[in-house]
Formats: sequence, C-alpha cells, structure tokens
Amino acid sequence: MTVLQAHELYKFYHAGEAETLALRGVSLDVAAGEMVVVMGPSGSGKSTLLACLTGLDEPDGGYVQVLDRRLTRRSETERSALRARYIGLMTQTGNLFDHLTVEENILLAMQLTGKVDRRHITDLLMTVGLFPRRNAHPAEISGGETARAALAVALAMAPPILLADEPTGEVDAGTEQQVLALMRDYCRSGGAALIVTHSNMLAQCADRIIRLADGRVVNDE
Repeated sequence: MTVLQAHELYKFYHAGEAETLALRGVSLDVAAGEMVVVMGPSGSGKSTLLACLTGLDEPDGGYVQVLDRRLTRRSETERSALRARYIGLMTQTGNLFDHLTVEENILLAMQLTGKVDRRHITDLLMTVGLFPRRNAHPAEISGGETARAALAVALAMAPPILLADEPTGEVDAGTEQQVLALMRDYCRSGGAALIVTHSNMLAQCADRIIRLADGRVVNDE
C-alpha cells in the first residue's frame, strides 16, 4: 500500500530578478514497510523536497498525498492537522522543547492530536532506552539520547509515515546504529520511512535510494 506520494513537484525561489528552480518535477512514492533514503549533494533540493512532503511548504506545481489524502493546496490549519495525524517528523534540530522533560515532550506530541496513551509513552521510552532518563530535560541528556528522544516524539502517535532530515547527523557511529535499528523495527511493524541523509550506513540499510541532483530525481533504485 502506498503511504506517501509526490507527483511532479516544482518549487521556485525568487531573489530580485533571479529565479532558482529548487525542484524540477520530482515524483516519488513510499509504501508501507519500506525505508527509503534520499541522497544528493548540497543544493540538490533535498530540504525543499522534505518541506513540501511534510506540508511545511507548498510546491509551486504538483501535489503530495498521504494515504490518498491531499496535503497540498490546503490551508495551514488543515495541513497542520494532517501532519499531526499522519506524519512523524524528525528535523536536524528543534525536535524537543527545552523547558519540558523527555517524557513531557512525548506527552505534548500526543496532546496535539487529543489522544493521550500513558502506557504507550512508557513503551516508547523503554523502546528507545530512555525510561531512566524520562524526567531529564534536553540540556541534561547527550546528543545520542537527544536523537533517540526525538525519534520517540516523532513516533508518539504511531504515524503511518516517518519523515526525517539527517536523523543521525550529530551522533556517533554506535548511536547511529541504535537509531537505525529503531527505524527498521518501525518499518517492520508496517510503518514507512523517508530519510534525507548523507549517511552511508543508513543508505546501506535502506530498501531503496532516491538520488537528487539539480532538483531532479536522477536515480531511484
């Protein structure tokens, strides 16, 4: 079953009279149980693509669907509601609120959709190995623990699709393996993941690699 679909995405940026074409007709799909990695050099359109896939930005052409629900060309309120319900999002920074504990950050993610499951919070903390650190604030945990906490927040509502931007960019090799194992478990349970990364370790474990260059898909295998 296709969980995420992008059809002919175009995105333009303007600076004075200059125009940059960040995406040039990008199409892709991600199926349930599949881990897809997006790679490409800086400036290839990876971050712009992720912003359009999450509904944080609107493409100038084409559309995005999550479980056959159109994400594109909706109001900000509608996009936010769809994102909270169907998309688990990990960005490079800003996944955790500094004034909340690890547990409270997960709780907040649930509260945003009005569905709080305390038992699931405990299960998530156990799964990512942070139950002993559940009352710690972001400033009190390591970079590796922060990455695992961010993944727990992204998976708080058991979303059908996980979208991640360099989820292991700031961690050591051991933590990268831990995060990767958690993502693989999520996909084995039926979730779908699309990960923007430069990590060869993540690429080697992906079911498929999509390569971008100059805003176009140049390889999808």
